[in-house]
Amino acid sequence: MTANPEVNQEGVIVGPSAPVTKSFMDRFIDSIEWIAAFFVGIVALNTFLAVFMRKFFSITIPDYYNFGQFLLGILIFWGIAATSYRGTHITVDLVWANSPPKYQRWIDVFATLVLLFVVVVQTYTLFDKVVSTRADHIVTMDLQIPIWPFFLVSWIGDVSAVLLIAIRTYRLIFHPEDIHDAKIKTVE
Repeated sequence: MTANPEVNQEGVIVGPSAPVTKSFMDRFIDSIEWIAAFFVGIVALNTFLAVFMRKFFSITIPDYYNFGQFLLGILIFWGIAATSYRGTHITVDLVWANSPPKYQRWIDVFATLVLLFVVVVQTYTLFDKVVSTRADHIVTMDLQIPIWPFFLVSWIGDVSAVLLIAIRTYRLIFHPEDIHDAKIKTVE
């Protein structure tokens, strides 16, 4: 797909502008979102294969239910990371929507700081769960696979959420023009 060339005032044919290069932070944020999308695909594939094998071949995949649970947990924590930065998750806030932009920004900073605190505490407790699960040698029912690596990947997603929320907080305070939130229409 090519863009239509334009002719400037001097009669020179010019094409579309060069693509904007993303900063390291924007590439990092995009990679977190791609990882979350990857886990959506893995959860869907696990479910599809389990149903397909059971329906057409009367075969049950060993530990598919346990894998589904652990992968869903991973997906939730990486999804928290993906939605925490963008601010595109479902919100209902009549005070924010009817405030001037200056106050909206400070409400966003306060809410993001509260979210950062909650996710930091959650990350700490999840790390404790990873350590205790590994120490207790908990394994899956059928294949006897240790479950602590699943918890570890969930914890890494939670750490990513902390990093993205911290980046969002920094940008809200010092570089609000770098925040790419969905624009919300105020109530009239």
